Amino acid sequence: MVATTTPLIHRTEHVGSFLRPKEIHQARKAFFANELDAAALRKVEDAAVKEVVAEQEAAGLRGISDGEFRREYFHLDFLKHVGGVTVTKNKLVGEKAEAAPPQLTVTGKLVHENPIQVDDYLFVKSCLSCPDSVVKVAIPSPTMVHFRGGRAAIDISSYPNLDDFFEDLAQVYRDEIAALAKAGCTYIQLDDTNLAYLASEEMRQGAIERGEDVETLPKRYVELINAALRDKPANMTAAIHLCRGNFRSRHFASGGYEPVAKVLLSELEVDMYLLEYDDERSGGFEPLRFLPKGKKVVTLGLVSTKTGKLENKADVIARIREAAKYAPLEQLSVGPQCGFASTVHGNELTKEEQWAKIKFCQEIVEEVWGKK
Repeated sequence: MVATTTPLIHRTEHVGSFLRPKEIHQARKAFFANELDAAALRKVEDAAVKEVVAEQEAAGLRGISDGEFRREYFHLDFLKHVGGVTVTKNKLVGEKAEAAPPQLTVTGKLVHENPIQVDDYLFVKSCLSCPDSVVKVAIPSPTMVHFRGGRAAIDISSYPNLDDFFEDLAQVYRDEIAALAKAGCTYIQLDDTNLAYLASEEMRQGAIERGEDVETLPKRYVELINAALRDKPANMTAAIHLCRGNFRSRHFASGGYEPVAKVLLSELEVDMYLLEYDDERSGGFEPLRFLPKGKKVVTLGLVSTKTGKLENKADVIARIREAAKYAPLEQLSVGPQCGFASTVHGNELTKEEQWAKIKFCQEIVEEVWGKK
């Protein structure tokens, strides 16, 4: 991969999704009831995106997303546009405790048929008002097409050889990244649950039962992501967020990063890692010892998006100091542990509590690293 010349590193970073306003919920309900057409829905979304862009800039954020306001799920609304992918077993309905992540099936050869995020990127760019703001485009990691279903979810006639599957999948991402780069995008983030899941004993056991080698799978996923990013331009920053699940304040996995830390931090060719560290589910900071000294940055997700209660500032700063025992402080930053609404449902906190969390992160940055 071409090295990033000047990575876009912001001390206060966020994952990308924000709580949807009531106008979005009302419009989507009308759309699915055939009471509103796609153009009218997008008009409502445009207004909401414009507002959340202004809110992000007013809060001091400079990596600006669309709040994922056009998405129902952080990954499906992207991956359903990939030729050869079919969404199956969508169970994120009904009671929260009964919900399970949707699954994807590969039913044909994978192809990038049209740009997926370019129009959304251009709209956010048109809404920016601060000269140092940059649009962050968050897209699901390519591993999302493989992990949940494994070999059984990939059409054998299309891909008798999984090496060809991984290569075609990487090419889909190279094509999308090229389209974004041509449109002017300089900041992308891959949202990945599966490298974090491979640090969970329960998830590792499930993968073993699907026939996966959990000792080699993390490296294969890192190779897949590196292949996807291989042709990105030198002026494009690449980040990755590792997530243990985020549905209505519920998580799906627990476990420290140690089982994947070396390959994740030493071999994955990204500029920034956004890692969940909000509670004991995430383990200790010892895995950060594998972070190479240099330009790479780890955003410590020490502030939970799953509850509206603010953390104790002294405790958060103490944890940053603890992390700095294993990685240089200048290569660390802080932010929320995950998005505030990885699905349209949103987490169980208020909009006011959401922005209080962002402000809280800004205050911590100023105390630890000083004002910019």
